[in-house]
Amino acid sequence: MREVFVESREKQIRVAVKQNGELVQCIVEEETSKPQIGEIYKGRIKNIVPAINSIFVDIGLEKEAYMYYSDELKRMNIKKGQDILIEVVKEPLCDKGAKVTHKISIAGKNLVLIMGDEGLSLSKRIEDVIDRQRLTSIIKPIKDVGIVLRTESVKATEEELLKELAILLEKKNAMERKLRYSTNLGKLQSNTILKKFFEEIENKKTKVFFDNEEYLNNISEILKDKEHIQLSLYGEKRSLFDFYGIEKEILKLRHKKVNLPCGGYIIIDKTEAMYVIDVNSGKNIKGRDFSKTIFQTNLEAARECGRQIKLRNLSGIILIDFIDLREDYQKPKIIEELRKALKEDKGNVKVYPFTELGLIQVSRKRKGKSIYEYLEEPCKVCKSNGFLLKRSYIENLIRNEIIKCSRENSIKDFYIEIDKNYEHDITGDLFNFIKNIEGLDKEIYLNFAYDIEGYKIEPLIFSNQKDNYQHYKIKTIEKV
Repeated sequence: MREVFVESREKQIRVAVKQNGELVQCIVEEETSKPQIGEIYKGRIKNIVPAINSIFVDIGLEKEAYMYYSDELKRMNIKKGQDILIEVVKEPLCDKGAKVTHKISIAGKNLVLIMGDEGLSLSKRIEDVIDRQRLTSIIKPIKDVGIVLRTESVKATEEELLKELAILLEKKNAMERKLRYSTNLGKLQSNTILKKFFEEIENKKTKVFFDNEEYLNNISEILKDKEHIQLSLYGEKRSLFDFYGIEKEILKLRHKKVNLPCGGYIIIDKTEAMYVIDVNSGKNIKGRDFSKTIFQTNLEAARECGRQIKLRNLSGIILIDFIDLREDYQKPKIIEELRKALKEDKGNVKVYPFTELGLIQVSRKRKGKSIYEYLEEPCKVCKSNGFLLKRSYIENLIRNEIIKCSRENSIKDFYIEIDKNYEHDITGDLFNFIKNIEGLDKEIYLNFAYDIEGYKIEPLIFSNQKDNYQHYKIKTIEKV
């Protein structure tokens, strides 16, 4: 059974997927005014600089976007002042604007249309000759638009493929109409992860839980033809992720060490250039057949490495240091297990063979931020390489516990102890902190201390408890 949880927070949407009770995917989308990869804009050519092969495009924002002045664009005889549809391929960085392309991708579950291109191509993962012949007999090339048949298209019927093609062509026509008739420059289509996720979701038995009725209604329109997917609205004040135990599992993703069922474990580290995963036997040293024990540990580690790469959204170069195998015939089985664990991953991932030193290299294209970037922020006090949980995340965790205690036991007094590194930030913005943790109608006793991980919270039931913490009671809060 697959379960999907969609939680909306201020300026953020989170999607978690569980398969048979195990967390297998976590997606975060943040609202931002900056151009995001995959978004489509109506722009206007501001300047063409042949000396650096660049075109600068006004997309209605403070910073102009830029794109490569290719031979193809030169043949198109593109002019300054001309309106153009562009897609963001790289987000703005420092003083640079967004990098864009005139080749617009319109993706469906089985097909991708590419405006500004031509020809028909198939995913490299479709290797079977019969599958390739069947697909190319159904989908024919179309003038002035490129078509890519995705790996999923192998499972689709002729009717499903043609129906999807018609829908994508209508989206293409709608964009061209917006380019022609819209007077304003700016965003025409957001690349919302939530919408894309449900457009591509398989039609198999799934329960989807929303905490926002508007999102539920929008997604129900996308899923109207998928009868195996059941939608429901969660109406409690306590957060959806906290209620279903997902928050605790997400917090575990900060930990470097991940235990394996056999007693071994893996350590996940980040360096300047790559991620490194080290496999250790740990307590799994029992038994006479040491070769078999090592193989079993590596096999479990391969599965968990695949799961953690997807969950943490690790990208770039990932180096996995398995325990040295005694038998060479075992190596292909480890690689096969790792590839199997990453099979459903949509992150354009490649797994390379073992090196002479017993290492496996994985390369994975960056799509969005890693889970660390959503959970953590640099420590403002030590100004070193250390990272803390984001204050907003800490507030959300405290809020969940306060709501839970208030509902179950009608408690109104709470002692909260928070890592000393947050003191300056919170005391300078105390009203908003208390408001964000749902504490305006409660008695809050606040203390900052070293050597605690994040925070701890204690409901105060008895008068002697309150007396012990009287020194930390917040008496007045001024709204800034």
